[in-house]
Amino acid sequence: MRLFRLCVATAPLLLAACGSKSGGAASLAYYETYDPRSLDPALSTDVPTGEMVSYVFDGLTAFDVNGKLLPGLADRWTIERSGQRYVFHLRPGVRFHNSRPFKAEDVRATFLRVLDPASTGGRAWPLYPIAGAQAYAARQATDVRGIQVLGDTAVAFDLTEPLAIFPKFLAMPVVSIVPSPAPADLAAHPIGTGPWRFVAWQHDDYLLFAKNPDYWGGAPLADTLSVRIIPEPLTQAAELEAGHLSAVEVPFGEGARWRAQRPAWLQGKPALRVMYVALNNQRGPLTDLRVRQAINHAVNVPEILRTVWDGRGVVARGAIPPLLPGADTARAGFGFDPAKARQLLAAAGYPDGFAVQLWRSSSNIVLGRVAQAVQADLEKVGIRVELVERDASSQRQAARSGKADMALLDWWADYPDADNFLFPLFHSGNFGPGGNYAFYRDPITDSLILRARRTADDGARTALYRQIDERVYRAAPWLYLWFPVDLWAKHPKVEGWEFPVISNGQRWTGVRRLP
Repeated sequence: MRLFRLCVATAPLLLAACGSKSGGAASLAYYETYDPRSLDPALSTDVPTGEMVSYVFDGLTAFDVNGKLLPGLADRWTIERSGQRYVFHLRPGVRFHNSRPFKAEDVRATFLRVLDPASTGGRAWPLYPIAGAQAYAARQATDVRGIQVLGDTAVAFDLTEPLAIFPKFLAMPVVSIVPSPAPADLAAHPIGTGPWRFVAWQHDDYLLFAKNPDYWGGAPLADTLSVRIIPEPLTQAAELEAGHLSAVEVPFGEGARWRAQRPAWLQGKPALRVMYVALNNQRGPLTDLRVRQAINHAVNVPEILRTVWDGRGVVARGAIPPLLPGADTARAGFGFDPAKARQLLAAAGYPDGFAVQLWRSSSNIVLGRVAQAVQADLEKVGIRVELVERDASSQRQAARSGKADMALLDWWADYPDADNFLFPLFHSGNFGPGGNYAFYRDPITDSLILRARRTADDGARTALYRQIDERVYRAAPWLYLWFPVDLWAKHPKVEGWEFPVISNGQRWTGVRRLP
C-alpha cells in the first residue's frame, strides 16, 4: 500500500519505512479520530492510547479479536492456594526493542510504576487484588508484598482473596510490560517487546510503526503500520475507498449506500461497549434520584438510536452488554415518558427545571449530534442544557475531575467479563480516573461487586452480576443510551483483518496488503 503523504523527508528511518517494497507485504494504514493521550502504558486510559500501546508492548496475557484470553509474555501460569496465588512462567528469549533481555524484574518494576502514587495514570485498579498493592498506592508501604520475583523466569502474585478473572486483568494495556528502569521519554518514544517498533509521531497527524522482525510471536506480515488522525467520518471513508486506509467504521447515514455498493467490504459485529451520559451524582440537582430518573424518562433513546446512530445498536437497560453473562435483555426500562419526567422534576423541587452543562468531545461529529438530540429532549421538560464542546482529552479530564455535570461517554471492555462494566464504572473506590465518572456511591453495590469478584462458581457470579446491574440501573447514575453494533468496511486488498470486540485485540500482526 502507498503510504499516502507520510512519505516526507523527516528522517531516514521514516523514508525507509515509507518506501519499503522488499520482504513482507506493503504498508498498512489505520486511523484514530483523535490523538492518543500518550504512548506510556501507565497512561492508557482511552481507546487510542490503549490501541497504540498494544502495538508496541506486550502484557503477561493477551486477547484475540474475539476476546479469547491467550498467553502473552507469560507462556503459562498455575493457580495455587484455592485461587489466591498465581505463578506466571515467562516466555524465554524475549527481548525489548533495544535488544535488552526481558526478565521477571521488569514485571515487578512495571507494576510498581503503575501503582506509584506519583503516577498520573489513574487506572491502577487492575493490580489492586495483589496483596499490598493498595497500601503501596496509598503511600502506606514501600513495596508490594504480594509480588514475588522467582529468578529471571517467573513471577508469583499473592492476592488478597481468590479472583478467577485475574489473568484477564493482565491483558489490559495499562499493565503492559516496560523495561526497567523505564526510559524518561517513554511516553513519546516507547520501547517494548511488542510486534511493532515505534518510528515517529506527528501530533494530530499520524503515528508510524515498523515491524519487529524478532517478535517472539512471529514478525508481522506487513513492513509498516501507520495510524492517521482523521476526525471526520466521511474523510475516513473516502480514504478507504481511495485505498489509503485498510479499514474504517462505516459513517453513520452511509450504511445503506455501502450495503448497496460494496457489500463484500462490510463486517458487522456487536461490540463489548456501552454508550451513556454520566450524571455527576455529587453535583447540584443530579444528587437527587428523582432528577436522574426524570432524565432517563425525558430522552427518547430509541429515536436517537434510529435517526442519529443509524439503528446500529440495542437500547441499554443496564451497563452489561448483551454478549456477556450477567446481562438482562428482558429488563423493563425507564421508557420515554416526558409527562413522568415532569412529575419527577416537580416532586424533586424543580417544577421549572434547572440549568446544567453537558460535556462532549469535539472529535466525533456523530456524538455531537447525539448530544444535541439529548439537549433538545431535556429542554422539552424544562432542563436547560449548555453543550460544552472540548477535545477528547479535555472532556475526559473534566469528567474525571468531577467538573462536568454531565458527560457523553462510551466504555469499551478492557476484558470480556461483566465485572469490567461494574467494578470500574460503579464501585466507589474508582471515582473519577478509575472509571466511575458518575461519582456513584452505594455501599451495598460496593459489597456485591466485591462478593462477585470473590465468587469462583460461574453461575453464582453471573447471578450476582445481574443483581448488581439491576440495582445500579434503578439508581439511574447514567442516562443509559445503547450497546453499539459496529459496522466496518475493510479494503478488499487487505487480508487477515477482523474488527475486534476488545479494543486491543487487533494488533495487525496477521494482516497484509495484497498486490
